[in-house]
Amino acid sequence: CTENPGFGGCPPVYIKKSSSIIDGGSCQVSGKTSSQFLSALLLASPLLAKTKDVTINIIDELISAPYVLLTIDLMRRFGVDVTYDSETMRSFIVKSGQRYDSHTPLLNGRYFVEGDASSASYFLAAGAMTGGPVTVIGCGSESTQGDVRFAQVLAQMGATVTMEPTNITVSRDLSQPLRGVDVDCLDIPDAAMTLASVALVAEGPTTIRNVGSWRVKETERMKAIVAETSKLGAHVFEGDTHCVITPPSENKPNPNVEIETYDDHRIAMTFALAACAGVAVTILDPKCTSKTFPTYFDELRRVSLP
Repeated sequence: CTENPGFGGCPPVYIKKSSSIIDGGSCQVSGKTSSQFLSALLLASPLLAKTKDVTINIIDELISAPYVLLTIDLMRRFGVDVTYDSETMRSFIVKSGQRYDSHTPLLNGRYFVEGDASSASYFLAAGAMTGGPVTVIGCGSESTQGDVRFAQVLAQMGATVTMEPTNITVSRDLSQPLRGVDVDCLDIPDAAMTLASVALVAEGPTTIRNVGSWRVKETERMKAIVAETSKLGAHVFEGDTHCVITPPSENKPNPNVEIETYDDHRIAMTFALAACAGVAVTILDPKCTSKTFPTYFDELRRVSLP
């Protein structure tokens, strides 16, 4: 069992050793807040399904399904199969007697780890906003990461996107402006944040839908996106699970804006891209990017012209 007195459901969590032995069984979990709970249970299931199967049922909707598929693919590559209905994504079964094997499923016991598609989205966006070209190496058409779909959203907006198996290149004819889009981002909530900066330079409003999970991340990201995008001159409508960003006049953000990061790495990285619209922007507490991308500003500088 777990105990967490006095912390309101937040870490630290204390786990007590149980005298009973877990062997298979079923459990129910919510999928509407985060897919990470399901992924964690799936990864642990082969250790629990000794002689009986483990069944995990989703009691509501499952967001960020591509991340779950990424988990299942990784488990398969290491010798564990997960049975599930690809149409509903509501029930997942790990058969008993399976175990992770680091050699048999892999060529010479080696596994290629892709680059992070969420982090790649900032540089792909920069290519679309400035004309590029910008090439990101490490994820591409063969990637199983959901956030690779962000490249398709940029193509919808008018950017030129070239997909190779392990890299993506984005560019744009600067005589052709980007266009606002209406896009369902249920499966790409992290990359959807990057879209907020691209919307600043697009003609017409951009609607980002099904991102209610923003409200329960490192900060209340919906409020943060609305506040900081508004500072830059956009008009933003905030719904429960979506927002509509109408760009500033002549698609030119306000200059010299100070961006609050809310100690959230993705807020800092997203709004640094406002500089790609040709205006100076100050990111307060830029070191918050160390959570996932400590060299982000170095890399952004490296792909920028002096």
